[in-house]
Amino acid sequence: MNFRTEAPPILREFLTYHETVQGHSRKTVDEYYLDLRNFFRYIKLEKGKIPYSTPFDEISIDDVDIELVRSITLSDVYSYMNYLSRDRVTHRNSSSPEYGLSPAARARKVAAIRSFYKYLTNKAKLITENPMQDLDAPRLRKSLPKYLTLEESVNLLSGVDGKNQTRDYCMLTLFLNCGLRISELVGLNITDVRDAQLRVLGKGNKERMLFLNDACRQALDDWLAERETMGVIDKNALFVTRQNHRRITTAAVHKLVKKHLSAAGLDSTQYSSHKLRHTAATLMLQNGVDVRTLQEVLGHDNLNTTQIYTHVDNEDLRAAARANPLGKIKKTGKNGETKDNSDEK
Repeated sequence: MNFRTEAPPILREFLTYHETVQGHSRKTVDEYYLDLRNFFRYIKLEKGKIPYSTPFDEISIDDVDIELVRSITLSDVYSYMNYLSRDRVTHRNSSSPEYGLSPAARARKVAAIRSFYKYLTNKAKLITENPMQDLDAPRLRKSLPKYLTLEESVNLLSGVDGKNQTRDYCMLTLFLNCGLRISELVGLNITDVRDAQLRVLGKGNKERMLFLNDACRQALDDWLAERETMGVIDKNALFVTRQNHRRITTAAVHKLVKKHLSAAGLDSTQYSSHKLRHTAATLMLQNGVDVRTLQEVLGHDNLNTTQIYTHVDNEDLRAAARANPLGKIKKTGKNGETKDNSDEK
């Protein structure tokens, strides 16, 4: 897939802008392309631009131009959202397919459409008024992040073994102490390790510096010493595979994290490398790190993203529950009498 050769000019210019000016990663830009390609396939089908019998995934968007883009209304987009929630196959290659994308998946597609029309209005100046300015996204259910307890984290680290023990232990240590995203860990280079600091390249190519504690520094020293003996082909990559001596992939990291979680007796279907990032954040908050500092450590643009961790284990909320005087009232006896136990010794 290459949007530079496959996308129509109006879409290609938007995607190029995001990659070169906004500094979005190739993965993010590719996802924008896929989301917008599906959107315009639906629009062409619904507006009768092609025979209705045409298979959805075979619809070409080569002819999408500014006239078609201008003709799209909010009602068209909400119709598309309805199609995604009811009729879109969740996993195309599944033997028993399910239908309907999750609110989070639909919200991502709304974000792509909004961004595209904002670009056409404010940057390309091809549209005078943005018809998607009032486009609403699906409401998302806010769920608390899953994380490991301190004891579970210690068990995970102490159980690491095997021929890649030193490397895997170092990666898990960085996950649990620094709260790295998996893409950030995989992208680390040798030159990013700078004495007691670690340079991390996050989302949108945003750089941040993290301080390394003793555990991280020791784990890195051990791994770097072993790495020196491996005849590494990718000289820049911090973490490499033993098999081909090249930079480790995100898929390989996901796999090894699941392996070590299972070895520690943890449910690998409930936890993942991203849950280790949640664990780092939660443990830091529980041990006195303020939320704004945590925002810097995690590389969050918005403080609201970080504040979800404050609801995981908040001692102030526990104190509020204990402070309610009704918390002293307990039911006693068969006749349902109540008793105030506040003065009990």
